[in-house]
Amino acid sequence: MSLNACAALVERSDPERFRATMAAPVAARRVLFPLFAFNIEVTRAPWVTKEDMIAEMRLQWWRDALEEISTGAKPRKHEVVDALADVLDAQGAQTLDTLVSARRWDIYSDAFEDHGHLAEYIDATSGGLLWTAARLLGAENEQQVRDFAKGVGIANLLRAVPELEDRGRKPLVDGTVDGVRALAQDGLAALTRGDAPKAVKLAGFMAKPILRQVIAAPARVADGAIDIGPLRQATSLARIAILG
Repeated sequence: MSLNACAALVERSDPERFRATMAAPVAARRVLFPLFAFNIEVTRAPWVTKEDMIAEMRLQWWRDALEEISTGAKPRKHEVVDALADVLDAQGAQTLDTLVSARRWDIYSDAFEDHGHLAEYIDATSGGLLWTAARLLGAENEQQVRDFAKGVGIANLLRAVPELEDRGRKPLVDGTVDGVRALAQDGLAALTRGDAPKAVKLAGFMAKPILRQVIAAPARVADGAIDIGPLRQATSLARIAILG
């Protein structure tokens, strides 16, 4: 039932990734749904309160849960933790701990220090999540997976810029047209040289069309006008599902 609860959470909170995961083999879904549900819980933890200390405590709760899984202790009762403990090993728990730690940036309004700081954040969050998924599904080339995940992470960040700015955050190091285009080009280059198991590639099925759209028209980011229509979404998902 905890796996079903994870799938329901992903369906409610991230319907695009839900559709992508349902296109993966059943065995892969048993790994992906707990990981993606965990990511949803951690991603929203900094935003459910305006109290910095409470947000820190929420993230620490997940770090403590991961430590229990890592050390083999009996994990706390929670439907996502239950499902996660069934698929996660110590290495995966440690990688996800880095992800949770990186999400502390979301609590505060500080800007990224430079492009290197932004790259570290994307690698810890998108990279840590998708590498853990890929490794648990048999992947061995960590750098290739993390390159793929970098492209996905940059696409997701660009899509979220208007909402993040509305919440008082500074998600871009260089928000000029040239700076946004360069970031999207960096993401597309990483996506192209990267690789991952098909089930993980499905999770990033929106990245390439988003990055291409931003490269062609960077102003779409500030305008909140990145728009990948249903037909284009279905085509991207089907292409990956069939061809990998």
